[in-house]
Amino acid sequence: MAMIDDYEPTIGIECHVQLATATKLFSGADNDARDAAPNTTVSPICFGLPGVLPVLNTQAVQLAIRAGIALNAEVNLFSAFERKHYFYPDLPLGYQITQLERPVIGAGIVEVPLRDGSTFPVRLHHAHLESDAGKLTHPEGADYSLVDLNRAGTPLIEIVSEPDMHTSEQAKAYAQELYLRMVYAKVTHGNLFHGNMRFDVNISIAKKGATELGTRAEIKNLNSFKSVEKVVEYEFKRQCALLEKGETVVQETRGWNEPKQKTFTQRSKEDAHDYRYFPDADLPPIQLTQEEVDAVAKAMAPALPSSIRQRLLAKSVSAKSIATLFLYPLLLDRVLAVEQLSSDDILKQIIDILINVLPPELEKEATPPLPDSGYLPEPAALVTLIKLVNDSTINGSNAKELLRQSWKDLTDPAAIAEKLGFIQDNDEDALAALVDALLADPIAEQSVNDYKAGNQRAMGFFVGQLMKRSGGKANPALAQKIIKQRLG
Repeated sequence: MAMIDDYEPTIGIECHVQLATATKLFSGADNDARDAAPNTTVSPICFGLPGVLPVLNTQAVQLAIRAGIALNAEVNLFSAFERKHYFYPDLPLGYQITQLERPVIGAGIVEVPLRDGSTFPVRLHHAHLESDAGKLTHPEGADYSLVDLNRAGTPLIEIVSEPDMHTSEQAKAYAQELYLRMVYAKVTHGNLFHGNMRFDVNISIAKKGATELGTRAEIKNLNSFKSVEKVVEYEFKRQCALLEKGETVVQETRGWNEPKQKTFTQRSKEDAHDYRYFPDADLPPIQLTQEEVDAVAKAMAPALPSSIRQRLLAKSVSAKSIATLFLYPLLLDRVLAVEQLSSDDILKQIIDILINVLPPELEKEATPPLPDSGYLPEPAALVTLIKLVNDSTINGSNAKELLRQSWKDLTDPAAIAEKLGFIQDNDEDALAALVDALLADPIAEQSVNDYKAGNQRAMGFFVGQLMKRSGGKANPALAQKIIKQRLG
């Protein structure tokens, strides 16, 4: 529509990252509430009972340091906690313990890669530590809500970007880059299904070339990259339509209805002063040393996404292949393990077969498997699989099919190939007999003429027919050699 072309969206994202600690931020309650019964991973602190005092989880601070380094941001040596007051059934304290004036992570900048190999910068305003609230469930048709405090007190860092994004593609790419950096820095388990990372998208629109931003709407609690992309697309059109009708965009918090693919009003958006922030008297400030931060940075360097990208590019892996690997952490984890076991040539062959075969298989899983999920293929087995291809034990097509069928338990590729009947027949005399029979068959007459006329694509027909007639066991390279000998 022409009216949309007159406007430009401006997008900022707040990302809540659940830290991979054993216990909660200020209590000894279990931090893993997956599949737990409601209100069972709790403590008196989670319930806000009188007389209890919070004690800071030092592991959460260490993970915050890792996050700051992974974000290319300043790790503040001095930070402090405040209380953010609001009243809601899932917040028994009546306030949230968070950071405002002195966050643990300061300004930074994230270079975000796009699929075409280009990058764009997103500035970070800051990232702060805070404890999560509980969760409300609203049974359909009921006039009540249920409170589950399992999540209350879960340690989070909230990463706040500057409004530096202007397309849905950029917003999605930024969310993916945050995910990768937090997972590979081992800050979070990164399970989006269980809400380990949640995205709040702030979007406003204004006429192109305008010096002032429009009124923003905030869409809360998105837990997929696709949702981030679709929210931006929907909100941009919604706000454009309002302005074109002469109406105003209201500053508000909105939700995302996934089945309907549209946003909906939740509540008016509060400003900072509405929360009556003041220092938390029960918690001392966090005081770090530069030596402590430097030691964490040194240990992390090889595993950061930026370092991994640079290493793979130096090995002549394409930017497109690298982007695909980063979309599937399990695949990238396998590649990084193979990197320690093999030559660069075998590494590139493994990358090619992985990104050609496994993405559709991973998409079938209810939740994408993570590197620590127990799923194989084993790195050493991948190396063996490629060596079976290189020494002509199996052909490339059968190697892909073997991986497709056995990727969850690929431990002995040779044995699996034998069981599946994929071992290649390298008997030159037997294959020559098949070639002679094929070339004498009327079905091949046109392709023979095409090949002799210089059409090299006819070779594909011959090889395909030989694979079919040999039950997939013919050696394609040997077959091509014999055909060329026969046809000159």
